[in-house]
Amino acid sequence: MNIHEYQGKEILRSYGVAVPNGKVAYSVDEAVEAAKSLGTAVTVVKAQIHAGGRGKAGGVKVAKNLDEVRTYAKEILGKTLVTHQTGPEGKEVKRLLIEEGCDIKSEYYIGLVVDRATDRIVMMGSEEGGTEIEEVAEKTPEKIFKEVVDPIVGLMPYQARRLAFNINIPKELVREAVKFMMGLYQVFADKDCSIAEINPLVTTGDGKVMALDAKLNFDSNALYRQKDILEYRDLDEEDPKEIEASKFDLSYISLDGNIGCMVNGAGLAMATMDIIKHYNGDPANFLDVGGGATKEKVTEAFKIILSDENVKGIYVNIFGGIMKCDVIAEGVVAATKEVGLEIPLVVRLEGTNVDLGKKILQESGLDITAADSMADGAEKIVSLVKA
Repeated sequence: MNIHEYQGKEILRSYGVAVPNGKVAYSVDEAVEAAKSLGTAVTVVKAQIHAGGRGKAGGVKVAKNLDEVRTYAKEILGKTLVTHQTGPEGKEVKRLLIEEGCDIKSEYYIGLVVDRATDRIVMMGSEEGGTEIEEVAEKTPEKIFKEVVDPIVGLMPYQARRLAFNINIPKELVREAVKFMMGLYQVFADKDCSIAEINPLVTTGDGKVMALDAKLNFDSNALYRQKDILEYRDLDEEDPKEIEASKFDLSYISLDGNIGCMVNGAGLAMATMDIIKHYNGDPANFLDVGGGATKEKVTEAFKIILSDENVKGIYVNIFGGIMKCDVIAEGVVAATKEVGLEIPLVVRLEGTNVDLGKKILQESGLDITAADSMADGAEKIVSLVKA
C-alpha cells in the first residue's frame, strides 16, 4: 500500500526523524492559509499523488510570497500530472503539501528495501541525491553504498556511521545523520514497510539533516496489524477494480492488455500471463482467486474482469487442488449468465472434480471454448480475440 508524502512525513516526525514543517491543503484558500501559518520567506507547493517524478511534471513549485502560493495552488490543483510512474493517463491532483523552504547545502539519497537475495533489510545510501536511484545504479554504481541489517539486532549505529562517511556527509553532521538513519530504520521495521526512500536527504545551512521528500510503501499482507497505517489509504489514488477486488479478498492487478485472466495461485497466474505473451497476446490483468474461493467469489472475480472495457476475451485457467473445479465452473456459469457475456471465453480445468466441472460447463448451454492444456487455452484465446 502506498501513502502520500505528507503522510509519510507525519510518521517520520513521530519517530523523531527530521522533516520540514508543512500542512496539507485541499483548496487554494487552504494552501494560502497554510503558507501564512508557516510564515517562511520561501514556501514549497507540492502536488500529492502516488507517483514519483512530480517535479519534472510541474507538480512542485517554489513560491516567494503568498500571491505565488495562490497562483501555483490554482495551477496544480485539479491538474492531471503525467510522470514516468503514472503512465500516459496521469493522475489528478486533489491535495497539496504546503511546506517551508529549506536552506539546502547538499543532497543525498537514503533508502531501505527488503533484499530477497539475503532475506535481510538493506539500507542504501548515495551522495547523488535528487537523482533516481536506478539512474545512479546504471551510470555510477560505485556511488551506491549498502549496509545489510541483521534482523536480530537491527541497524547498528556503526553501520549508520559508516554509511554517512561513505556518502560524504560533513563530519560535523554525522551524528545527526546517524540519528536520522536509526529513526528511519525503526519506522521501516515497526510499520512493516516494503520501501522507505528519502530522496533527497538534505543538509541545511543551520546544521540539520532532514528528509526533503519521503516515499513509504507498506506490505499489504501486514496491514491487519497496522490499523493506523490503513487509515492513510487514499482510495482516489487506486484503481476502482483493485479496490473492488480487495473487498472480496481477491488478488487483482490491472494491466494494459485485452485478455482477462482468472487463475488460482500466484505462480500459475504469472505463468498464464507469460504463455499468453508467448502466443503474442496481451493479458489485461493478474487475478488470483486463491485456493478457497466460493461460487460467489468467482462470480465477483468474473464481474471485475468484465468491468475493464479493454477486455476482449477471458481465459480461465484453474488447477484444482484445494480449489474444486466444479465450484469454479458454477461461478463461471453464474457470472456469464448474470452479465450476459458477449466476448470469447476459454476455460481450462484440471484437478479436483475436473470431470464434474467440465460437465457443468458443457451442460450450461453457453458459448464456452474448452482447452486441454494451459498452452492450448492460451493459443485459443489469443486466436479468438484477434479474430
